Amino acid sequence: MERYFAIDMPFWQFARNTLIVSCLALVPLLLAFILRTPGFATHLLNGGPAFVRFLRQVVTNGLPVVFAVNYLSFFLFAFGVRARGRGAIPARYLLIDLLLRAVLFIALHALIYALSADWFGSFGGDPLVALRVVGPTLVRSAYFENISGVYLYATLVGALPLYLSVVQSQIAHGTGFSAQLARRVPGRGGPVILALLLMAVSVVVLTTAAALIVRLQSVWG
Repeated sequence: MERYFAIDMPFWQFARNTLIVSCLALVPLLLAFILRTPGFATHLLNGGPAFVRFLRQVVTNGLPVVFAVNYLSFFLFAFGVRARGRGAIPARYLLIDLLLRAVLFIALHALIYALSADWFGSFGGDPLVALRVVGPTLVRSAYFENISGVYLYATLVGALPLYLSVVQSQIAHGTGFSAQLARRVPGRGGPVILALLLMAVSVVVLTTAAALIVRLQSVWG
């Protein structure tokens, strides 16, 4: 991964690699979502407006969101790799990613939904209606109940290298919470298990933030 995501790499090359990984993450998850939704595949194969709307949703909503969040994680990964020569990669990289990916994921959905209402007439052409559905939509995305679930889990591809590198670095130096937790995990799978647990935490953080938005909307009317 260090070969493809380095802090001194030209922006266009870094962005190109992020785009490739994002597309590779999106495609199988999109297929899984289509196949698990009854009648959806047949609906799309018939072509027409349904297929056009689906493709537009993926291109204008899914790909930009997945690219942006993955870019954030890959950038932190590259930054952490450079800092690794001065000791263990600080745990703050994990905290930054956990918080910013939730903010970025929600904010981009809100922006794109509002623009879609204005440009394409989605949500009845009302940006306010579009903004109101962001919270409920993202709450359900954690359960893979809508297409935003595809985008959510596609962004975890960028999180894995970052989380794994931080965990392995802290274990190697015997410092930080990762080293302490790794001692409690039997076998050699400790770093991978901890990285996967952190990915699950990132999903919980985002879902909690979305649920809080729904709660605030109900209070404020």
